[in-house]
Amino acid sequence: MAFECPFCNRVLSSRSAYSQHVKRCSENYDSSSSSSSEEIQNEFDIITPEQDDNSEDNRNNEIIYISDDEPMFSSRSNETSDIMQVEIDELPQSMNSLTFEEFASIRYEEPASREPEFETDESKSKSDETETESESKSDKTEFESDKTDNESDESEESESAEEETETIPKFPNNTYSDLMTLIIQHNLNNKAGNAIIRFFNKHSNLPTSPLPKNIEQGRKLMDRMKLINLLNKEKTNNNRNYNEQYTSNWWARTEETLPTGSYLLSIILYSDASTTDSLGKNTLHPIFVTLGNIITWRRNKPDVKQLLAYLPIIKAKDDTQKISEEHKNIVRRTFHKSLKFSLSSLYDDNGIELELNNSIFWCFPRISMIISDWPEACTFALTYKSTKSNYPCHFCLVSKEDLSNINLNSNQIEPRSHNNMKLYYKNNTGKNVSIENVRNFFWSVPNINIYAATVPDRMHHLDLGLFQHQLNFTKILINKQCGKSFIDKMNNRVKLIPRYKDLKSFPNGFLHLALLTASEYRSLMKIMIFIVDELYEDSGSPNFIKNNKITEVYLKWNKMYLLSRKENYEESDVTLLQESINEWAKLFIELFKEHSKSELQFPKLHSWVFHICSSIREFGAINGYTTETYESLHKDYIKKPYKLTNKKEIEKQIMKIIRRKAIITESSSKEIPKTPIALKYSKKLYEFCIQNAEIYIQTRMNDPDLEKEMKLGFEKFLECLDAYLDFYDRKLSEHEEINMIFHIYGGVTLKFGSIMRATNKFHKKPIFSNIAVEMNADEIFEYTSDNGVCFAQVLLITEIIMNYEEPMHLALVQWYDFTSSIINDKCINNNNK
Repeated sequence: MAFECPFCNRVLSSRSAYSQHVKRCSENYDSSSSSSSEEIQNEFDIITPEQDDNSEDNRNNEIIYISDDEPMFSSRSNETSDIMQVEIDELPQSMNSLTFEEFASIRYEEPASREPEFETDESKSKSDETETESESKSDKTEFESDKTDNESDESEESESAEEETETIPKFPNNTYSDLMTLIIQHNLNNKAGNAIIRFFNKHSNLPTSPLPKNIEQGRKLMDRMKLINLLNKEKTNNNRNYNEQYTSNWWARTEETLPTGSYLLSIILYSDASTTDSLGKNTLHPIFVTLGNIITWRRNKPDVKQLLAYLPIIKAKDDTQKISEEHKNIVRRTFHKSLKFSLSSLYDDNGIELELNNSIFWCFPRISMIISDWPEACTFALTYKSTKSNYPCHFCLVSKEDLSNINLNSNQIEPRSHNNMKLYYKNNTGKNVSIENVRNFFWSVPNINIYAATVPDRMHHLDLGLFQHQLNFTKILINKQCGKSFIDKMNNRVKLIPRYKDLKSFPNGFLHLALLTASEYRSLMKIMIFIVDELYEDSGSPNFIKNNKITEVYLKWNKMYLLSRKENYEESDVTLLQESINEWAKLFIELFKEHSKSELQFPKLHSWVFHICSSIREFGAINGYTTETYESLHKDYIKKPYKLTNKKEIEKQIMKIIRRKAIITESSSKEIPKTPIALKYSKKLYEFCIQNAEIYIQTRMNDPDLEKEMKLGFEKFLECLDAYLDFYDRKLSEHEEINMIFHIYGGVTLKFGSIMRATNKFHKKPIFSNIAVEMNADEIFEYTSDNGVCFAQVLLITEIIMNYEEPMHLALVQWYDFTSSIINDKCINNNNK
């Protein structure tokens, strides 16, 4: 509601401010101006709204002064409590003759924020306006509607529009600056900011307010400010993020095709045939399903993937039939018809209703991508599996001669699509583009391009593919240039790599291993740069590959591999990944092309160089579609259940076994611990009691097979234990009469999964863990520490069991750089350290 002063034509937004302003304004008029005041009063009618029946304070009376010659119009309904109720007889006669268009043309003034209790310079200037000026502007007077404090009137907007061309270098004063800093940093809305302005103006007792009239005015002033360091930042950074699947281009395109109010249900398929036993006589072909709506870290857990079906396997009578084209086409048709039978129910025109957290969601399932190795991807795409075919890539139509050409541009690579492949199929010219003469089921599936949906798999492309090639070519190159002795030198370096958590060790080297797992290849990635570094001296012979080139290719590989494992990609990260791939591929081809019989014409090399970044944009981060987390499913759904069958009607028996396990899992309420149980001991090595401790320890120390670290531990055991008990005001002699039992273990699992070991034989080698110990404040000066952290080697891991007391968990360690002259060894209480 707005109130206009009868003396100065000033409009105020609150009753209290209006009454105080009128009081001050009337006092400014002396007796000599009383006549002019009366004239002003005569020019205005006082319109009083109907008072609320429950009103006890006349401050509820809403008063507004309106010129006689101006029509009055209210655009709100009578039900709104803050609307002026005007009696019919108070309306000017001209109001009755107004048309609808004339009513609509009347402009209404938006309320200004609440005025301070004292006048600003701007308000004083307005007060000095003459009566003539107010009359000349009376036909432009605007009515105010009741809105929030953060809205400014149109007159202020017009003034600010005129001043938009003016640039402001800084805030008018420090108080103004501090206010806007408070508003922006704490994300305060205009209403809260206006309350701060009113509070400041009320209690500051300043003649002129240093603050803006309202926060909106302050924001507009900031919009007109031109700072030097912001002048060149005209372009906005529209960097796109790719992480979860819902951030991908496929998701955005597919959602646009769905009805309003529905949700997209992303279906991810994984398929791979597997043998049931080590002999490989029987094979099953499972297909698993999971949802792209589930976030990646959770989706990569085994329990989030569900078995959809066992696809039928057509067996040939003999080898002749097996290699016949007719039999192969039957196998392909059976595969795609089985997929159609299993998946067609998902594509109901009306969608499905999904119950989630007691709510029903209208969803449309859509297959987003298929995770598989290369041969399986070719089965889905129905392209030739042979790498020697004319167009071996199932993503695009690139010839086999260009598979190792990393300088191809987009115009030289034609992507496969449903339209162009169907055209070749209908014209019976599928051989020209290396596709099978079988109709693809996915051609009729909406929102999917099967040739792009069979995404590159990092484990098969890199771990088991390109890195394996790089390792083999490295051995071939070094053997050719330097001889077999340097291959043995590489193998010996691998043997010397010490054990480390989450790092696979190769105590016998890696040359004798015929088949490595993906995990073992990843461990080799971490150490190979140290294995090949300065392996041999450079030679001046022609075409000699320098050692630093070999080191560089592994360095570029690691950079590329780490970028491929990012969980979130901005557009700049995708570009950086593409650049790192190109750098590695260029050097890889330069070093090893002449050592490859096919001259590195690998479909996986081409696919990784040209299609992995487009897959990130299309489906999100690579971590969301790798087979690393699917390989273990074969054990749970094939190999283990197969062992429980009688080898007859295998599929039916396996399905029953899996169903029973699912029922138990569903009905079980047992919670899975998030972290390993603290102090979980491994194999117990020795056990003795306090009564025969000295004799037993002496016997152990005379054992010639005992390592020197453990001998030292037994030698200092009783001495250190006595010192430890003395620290807690106990004596070892006090426990001689009670039953105290000592258990010596080879290892212990601490909190959060860390493992500490002290044993003579761990994978046929002794291991005594090196540890870091954070010292107590009262002990720190007795040690040489690194910011309060000391380092030691574990000699013995002990559990002491006593009657009527909690067991003690101790580790006997030998400190590095111990400064105390009293004792060289000390026990650590695992409960406190």
